[in-house]
Amino acid sequence: MRRERRRFVRALGAAVGLALAGCSGGDTEANSTSTATGTATDTPAPTGTPSPTATTAATDTPTPTEKGSATEGESGIDDYLSGTSNYDGTVVDRTGRDEVTVAVGAEGNGGGFAFDPAAVRVDPGTTVVWEWTGSGGLHNIVAATGDFDSGEPVSGGAATFEYTVPEAGTWRYYCTPHRALGMKGVLVSR
Repeated sequence: MRRERRRFVRALGAAVGLALAGCSGGDTEANSTSTATGTATDTPAPTGTPSPTATTAATDTPTPTEKGSATEGESGIDDYLSGTSNYDGTVVDRTGRDEVTVAVGAEGNGGGFAFDPAAVRVDPGTTVVWEWTGSGGLHNIVAATGDFDSGEPVSGGAATFEYTVPEAGTWRYYCTPHRALGMKGVLVSR
C-alpha cells in the first residue's frame, strides 16, 4: 500500500512539475513589458518549486533503529525533521508526566501544518494525546513503524488521538496529507 502511495505521489509531483513548466514557457508577448524608451524587455516568468515528494518518502522509511533504545534512535531525529520549520534541534523533555499533549495543526511549515512540539521525550507508560487545533485542514497521525495510526484524516478542534508508550524507543510519525510540507514529529521514550 505504501509503495503504491509513493508511486502515486511521485507521479503527481512529476505531473505538477510538467504543468508548471508548460505554463511558464511559450508566449513571450504575455511576459513582455514596455519601457520608457518604447522597447520591449522580457520579464522572466515565475517557475514553480516542486515539492520534495520522492526524497521525503525515501527518508521516512523505518530503519532498524526506529524502535529500540532512545539513544540509538535520537541520532536520526535531526535528519528526519530537517524539513520541519518549527523544529530547532531541541527534543522537548516531558519526562516525569503521566500524560503529554502534542498540538496537531500548530503554526509551522507555512500554515497550520506542524506538530507542537515537533520532538518530545517521555517515559514509558506515558499517554501522549494529540489534540487538533482546528487549523490546517484535515490531519492524521501515522507512525512510520506502523505502531500507531489515528486513521483517516479529520479536521476540527475537538479531535484527539491517544497512544500510551509501551516501552523505551523512538517513533517517527507524520500527517499523511501534509507530510511533504514537513508535518512530521518524533516521540522518544527512555
